[in-house]
Amino acid sequence: MMSLAARSGAFSPYMQATAVAVAGPLKALVPGVVVKGEKILLDPKKQFLCRESLSGQSPKTGPAVTVSINGCAGVRFAHTDVRVPDFTDYRRPEVQDPGKSSQESSESRRTFSYLVTGASTVVGVYAAKTVVSQFVSSMSASADVLALSQIEVKLSDIPEGKNMTFKWRGKPLFVRHRTEKEIAAEAEVNVAELRDPQHDKDRVLNPKWIIVLGVCTHLGCVPIANAGDYGGYYCPCHGSHYDASGRIRKGPAPLNLEVPYYEFADDDNVIVG
Repeated sequence: MMSLAARSGAFSPYMQATAVAVAGPLKALVPGVVVKGEKILLDPKKQFLCRESLSGQSPKTGPAVTVSINGCAGVRFAHTDVRVPDFTDYRRPEVQDPGKSSQESSESRRTFSYLVTGASTVVGVYAAKTVVSQFVSSMSASADVLALSQIEVKLSDIPEGKNMTFKWRGKPLFVRHRTEKEIAAEAEVNVAELRDPQHDKDRVLNPKWIIVLGVCTHLGCVPIANAGDYGGYYCPCHGSHYDASGRIRKGPAPLNLEVPYYEFADDDNVIVG
């Protein structure tokens, strides 16, 4: 409810009480007469405050105040026309009955909440998995790069005792067709005397063919094939000598030449990568 104190005047036609008019806290200029009764009768077609006096609209049988036109009056307005919002459409049927305890339907409502939460979680996880998969796939190698990830070498083009160099993933690739003498010599090497101990049979799939990366393990130079003190590979930059199995035998290089992954497609073709 709201109380309003005003002086009767030019605004009196726009002010109309919807409840009982009572004496306000302001002191009236003339004494008022209070009439008590059980019922309040108001004429809604007649303005409560007028230029004559308040007595024209005051209830005949009820609390009322009669003052002069220049007197102060307090009028209390009861906002009985305010509509309370109806949320019935948004409430579950189980809790709409005011005489029924909501605890009786808590289990069913909790089950529904768990179901909605679980379904939302599954959808969220699937969406996150899709986003991550798309992000990771966008960072993977392109089709042209993948096409260069493997190289197929025709072995019949390499004569016995010779080495051929190919470009694979931006690096030189040495493919050597070894003789029977080289195979026997590399198999008899004492592994305990090597800087990077590795037996020849652990570096080849077919003893006739040795496939290594042509990158010196010292500073990344490109060695020369069929050269050096051991008849394998020689790096002229810093004097590293490798044997016919690509193992370091002399010089500053700490490791053997790297053997990439390869497999023989048939007796005449090998796929590297």
